[in-house]
Amino acid sequence: MAMNRTYQSLSFEQVDGVLTVALLGPGKGNAMGPEFWEELPQAMDEINRMPDVRCIVFRGSGDHFSYGLNIAQMMPRLGSMTTGTVLAHQRVDLMAQIRQMQLGFQKMHESSKPVIAAVHGWCIGGGVNMISAADIRLCSRDARFSLREAKLAITPDIGGLQFLPIIIGQGFTREMAFTGADYDAAFAERIGLVNHVYDTPDQLFEAAATLARQIADNPATAVQGAKRVLNYSLNKSIEDGLQYVAVWNSSQLQSSDFSEAMQATVEKRKAEFNKKINKGY
Repeated sequence: MAMNRTYQSLSFEQVDGVLTVALLGPGKGNAMGPEFWEELPQAMDEINRMPDVRCIVFRGSGDHFSYGLNIAQMMPRLGSMTTGTVLAHQRVDLMAQIRQMQLGFQKMHESSKPVIAAVHGWCIGGGVNMISAADIRLCSRDARFSLREAKLAITPDIGGLQFLPIIIGQGFTREMAFTGADYDAAFAERIGLVNHVYDTPDQLFEAAATLARQIADNPATAVQGAKRVLNYSLNKSIEDGLQYVAVWNSSQLQSSDFSEAMQATVEKRKAEFNKKINKGY
């Protein structure tokens, strides 16, 4: 199933149940300009309605994942809200702009479809915020990461400070946020920012596609359930999480996929699962 509209900042390629989304820029290093911030939430809404997409891979085009915010292209929009005497209505407008920029990453996190980020080259600022909203992060050995907002006299405000402590803990998040320093792939793997490191970008993209296919080959309702339970449990007690998964599985265990899995196990054959979810996935 193809995308319904044309996007300027993103390209799409679907193979079976895996949709690969590539950042296109505009400009050098896939910097995130006005089109990106407007289009990502729209793209996620469209992808979430596609029943034949069961896993999403985000990657950069060219030599890098993303240089982050395209300051040159965003300043005409942000400049009038941040220069001179800032009035109340300008603060309201600026907050609305920030909330719009947060929306795409929030939709990535909340999507019932697993999201993989495959990072090569530079991943700076907004790029780090973006990959922190993914479920799984992989990178090539040339990857470099920087939460560089501190060097620009701003605070990371599009998800990184919310997602990163869950992924790498408070200590490393604070180090990255306070210093704005650059970190290599080995450091990212050591702190758990990425799951695996590959020697070249080509090996990275192949590994990301393989992992996505493994996920997509599983029953979609089971994968959807795992992500929803994990997301629900992030800020809940263990008891709340156990109650939620009990409610979820009480319906899932009545599915045709579960019956097929049990029958295939008994018959010692590969199960044939439903590859599309028409509602809620």
